[in-house]
Amino acid sequence: MRNAIGYFVHHQGRGHAERAAALVHALGPDTPVTLFSAREDIFPPLPAWARVERLPSLFEAEGPVPGGLAAARTPPTLHCAPLGWSQITEAVARLANWFNHARPALFISDVSAELAQLARIASIPCVPVLQHGDRDDPGHMAAYEGAVGILAPYAAALEQPGRPQWMRDMIFHAGGLGVQPAVTSKAEARAALGIDPHVDLVLVIAGGGGEGTPAPPLSLGARAEPDSLWVTIGSVAQAWHDTPPGNLQHKGWVDDADRWVAAADRVVSSTGNTTVHTVAAAGRPWIVIPEWRYFDEQRWKARMLGEAGAAVFADGWPASAAAWEALWRQAKALDLDRQKALVDPNAAEKTAAWLRDLIARSWGSAPRAAPQLQAVAS
Repeated sequence: MRNAIGYFVHHQGRGHAERAAALVHALGPDTPVTLFSAREDIFPPLPAWARVERLPSLFEAEGPVPGGLAAARTPPTLHCAPLGWSQITEAVARLANWFNHARPALFISDVSAELAQLARIASIPCVPVLQHGDRDDPGHMAAYEGAVGILAPYAAALEQPGRPQWMRDMIFHAGGLGVQPAVTSKAEARAALGIDPHVDLVLVIAGGGGEGTPAPPLSLGARAEPDSLWVTIGSVAQAWHDTPPGNLQHKGWVDDADRWVAAADRVVSSTGNTTVHTVAAAGRPWIVIPEWRYFDEQRWKARMLGEAGAAVFADGWPASAAAWEALWRQAKALDLDRQKALVDPNAAEKTAAWLRDLIARSWGSAPRAAPQLQAVAS
């Protein structure tokens, strides 16, 4: 029997689309998947049994909203559910229409607590994707408790405390889902990047949140190590009082971040999901400094990396050379095998098997046949 799956993919960041593509490939041609997203250009190459349906964005207003509606109270069971947004009305209608016509075996939400609840209201089994953070509010918990399973794209060693037992029993951990570990050696990576094969290379992976990683702390760290080369990739926020040394280079956004990780001797990074698993797969002395995110997502992930012995958690940027030195002393003592154990190279295949089993257990021995993939009626 063929079982259709619907899959909502948040359009911000790389991780959502990358793990969706990896999972779709692993599911195989017997499981057609319709991917719903506000952008079609974020996905890696997809197989023939998957298609992307563009939805209006649930998160950016397309026009002015009447003031009275903007002032309306939001119940604690909802997060992003403003009134008067025509594109949200259209997106919900298109999803409900697809639920009715496709009668999917499963709907995956990565991530929207509201759409997970919509699937449950529409009587469609749902699997929400779990992220770190303070997500024990009524909205998130309603999405989790209304699900048939919960997908965590990180290793069980990084699970945060406080989850109720019923929730822990539902979680499937898939460490590194969608992340392709670099197969390039350090020597090959340095040759491709034009880096001296003998220099001590410190890589700073700056995230995309806010105004970027602050430059002055990096200048402090690099100046204290004149024989090392410090390189940043990503967004760095300059400051008028910064005095950068000559051994600090800002490369900006790059398309080959995994190659830079392979080339590095030591790493400083924020804790976005793709960044975390790319560094963990390489195994490096590693300092993690979280960026601001909703629900303290990155701070929780950084804390759990520290507690797992995989990285050194710094709750803020070092303000002196001595502070950098203390952090590096801890980072050089890390057991790098603990990092590498966080990434399962077969995460996609194992997750696909779990989903197939979940569908079989949910629907019984004879799951319904799903229609062929078709476009959602406009």
